[in-house]
Formats: sequence, C-alpha cells, structure tokens
Amino acid sequence: MLQMRDALVRLWRLYHTPQGQRLFRYAMVSVVSTAVSFAVLTFVYGVLRLWTEVPSTIFANAVAAVPSYYLNRQWAWGKNGRSHLWREVVPFWVTSFAGIALSTLTATGARAFSLDHHLHHLGSTVVVDGANLFAFGILWILKFLIFNRLFRQHPVAEAELEPELVNS
Repeated sequence: MLQMRDALVRLWRLYHTPQGQRLFRYAMVSVVSTAVSFAVLTFVYGVLRLWTEVPSTIFANAVAAVPSYYLNRQWAWGKNGRSHLWREVVPFWVTSFAGIALSTLTATGARAFSLDHHLHHLGSTVVVDGANLFAFGILWILKFLIFNRLFRQHPVAEAELEPELVNS
C-alpha cells in the first residue's frame, strides 16, 4: 500500500512539471485519436463492410491522424502559427504512416487469425480493433519522444510559462 502511495505521489509531482503536463496532454490526445480511429474502423469495417481490414485500417488511422496532429501541436506542445513543413509536418506524417503500416500488418494478421479460428464478423471486428490498438500502443512512447523533439518550444518560453517548476 505504501508503494502505491509513493507511486501516486511521484506521478502527482511529475504531472506538475512542464514535461509531466505535456505527457498527460499527449496521452489525452492519444485517447481522442484512438477513439476516432476505433469509431471509424468499426463503422467502415464492422458496420458498413465497405472494405476489407487493410483499407479500413488505413482509412481509419489516416482520419484519426488529422486531429492528432493539430491537438498534439497546439494543445500538448503549445505551438501556434504556421506549421513548418520539414520540421513538423513531414516527420509527423512519416511516424503516422509507420504506425499505419504496422497496424496494417497487425490487421492482416488479425484477419488471418479470425479466418483460421472461424470467427464470425463481430469477433473478427473485435480482433482487428485489438490488433490496431496493439500496433499503436507499441509506437506510443517512441512517437512521444519524437514529437517532444519536433514540437519543442524554445527553453526560454518554457521557463517563462512555469518559472517555479523549472527553478525547483
């Protein structure tokens, strides 16, 4: 019980640092983009049956990447103004497409698993959604580290925002 309390105290202290706030906001953006991706994937693959798992996964994750970019840039990292094409936009989309490629591979494997185990369409949809979540879970920390570097504010600007946290 004491270890859990200590862990919660450490998390509370981390949350009150600029890096901790950024990590929290990044996590919340991930929750939003995951919800968008799951909703779109479930709708186009599970409900409408528009495409097979691969194009459905690609479409769902591409749709979710748009709000993810803007929420990460503006809310998680506090950047305003025009995006820099080569320093922000291209690296963001490269990491997003890497995630989409990995999720496509896992979706294909999930579909094969579903066929091998004779799952009905609902079961297959759940397995494909789970594979999508697994793929993006793997890349979550790596993307945080990359985005933290891409969207970093100038150190002086961060010090002006939270002087008591930077100096303590």
